[in-house]
Formats: sequence, C-alpha cells, structure tokens
Amino acid sequence: MELGLTGKTALVTGASRGIGLAIAQALAAEGVRVVGAARTVTPELEKVAAAVVSADLSTREGATRIVTEAVEAVGGIDLLVNNVGGGDADKMALGGFLDIPVEQWQSILDLNLLSAVWTTHAALPGIIERRGAIVSLSSINGRTPSGAPVAYAEAKAALTMFSKRLSEEVAPLGVRVNTVSPGVIGSSLWRAEDGFGAKVAEAFGVAHADLLEGMPGQFGIASGRIGEPEEVADLVAFLLSGRAANIHGADHVIDGGTLKAA
Repeated sequence: MELGLTGKTALVTGASRGIGLAIAQALAAEGVRVVGAARTVTPELEKVAAAVVSADLSTREGATRIVTEAVEAVGGIDLLVNNVGGGDADKMALGGFLDIPVEQWQSILDLNLLSAVWTTHAALPGIIERRGAIVSLSSINGRTPSGAPVAYAEAKAALTMFSKRLSEEVAPLGVRVNTVSPGVIGSSLWRAEDGFGAKVAEAFGVAHADLLEGMPGQFGIASGRIGEPEEVADLVAFLLSGRAANIHGADHVIDGGTLKAA
C-alpha cells in the first residue's frame, strides 16, 4: 500500500532501539526524513535517520530542545511520534503501592507522560501549520490494572486521555492525533538480558527464557505469541499517512488479543 509519505519529515523520540527504531526504519523506508531522538544514539539509528539528537527526554529542557534541533535539521516537522517510555530497569522498584519509593512516580510520569506533553507543546505550532499528524505510544496497561511497575499504567492512561483531549482541539485545524497501545512486544525491554523482563524473571525466580516462553499463556494472548516491534511500526506509519485521513482521537490496540473487553 502506498502511504504517500515521501518527502515528509518526522521526529521520533526514543528512536535508538526497539519500537522506536522500528518506527524510524519504517518511516525512512517510506521516504520520510526522520529525526531520531534518544538519550543514547545507536549506529542502527544513525543508519536510517536524516539527523539524530541526543537528549534526556525525561526533562522539559531535553524534550523541547529536540524539537528545536529537529526543525533546524530538516526545516520543520510534519509528523511527531512520541515513543519514548518505559524506564531504566535498574531504577524501577517492583512491588505494590506501599513498596515503591514516592520518587518513582515522578520519574515514570516524566518519561511516560510529561515527555510527550512537553515535546508536543513545542512541536504543535509547526505541525498545525503543516497540517500534520501525531502518534503517541501508549500501552494496554493504560486500559487495565496490571503487574507493571506502579505509576506506569497510570501514566499511560493519562497519555491516552491527553491525546484524545488534544485531538478534539486540533482536528478542526487539520491535525490528526492518535495513540497506539501495544501489548507485550519483543523489544529489548523484555528480551535484553539487562532489561525489565530479566528483572521480572529474577523477581519470580524463573529463567528469563522461560518467562518469555510462558508469557503468551500467562497473559492470555489469543494469537499465542508476543508481538514484534516491526508490527507496531507498520501501524504507526499507517496512522501517520493520508490513508488514515479521517482517524482522529482513537486508541489503536495491537496486543495479539490480550485484552478481552470490547
């Protein structure tokens, strides 16, 4: 399917690996000039991006600076993908509400909610001028309570509502705002030996490989497998394209059938 994205520009946050890198690769393959932003720039990102920006996206200064540098690099932003999220596995405490330090709330909200708010606020005037589109990566955890780190699901629920609220404001101006909510995706978050998945496996006293193998059954994934970053990237690319011209303020779940409610 021709998406008609050739010649567009895009800013993708958290683009150095996993879903963010897959999105940068998918957009570049469609002829988009991608500015990839991440705390640590990887060779894989440099290979596909028209420009890269290194910044701490959990800070307002970092989130707004990447917009300024992206505009300088490619002349303006048509498309924004707020992908950055998750957090450093070694800094996230597992357990219940009373088990975690209060500071974890701030760090998770900064990275998973406020980073998107700050980046969008800085980029929106130009996107309105260009009648562009915004996709933010939320999560199915924002729809249902889960064993995810305390504050993560809450941040993603707020991100989904922020995007819906913003869409109501800017849709009449020709700007589309949507969210994508993945289930378990086989990115480094779950598969890396030093990632969140490995930390969960250690907490439950099981081998990392066994945790990954058992996840489809444990989470009730109807397809029988976890998703892949490239599948999420294809959905994001479609939503950014003119093929999705009348999709506004919607949250698109891609979870292999994990969620059972309509």
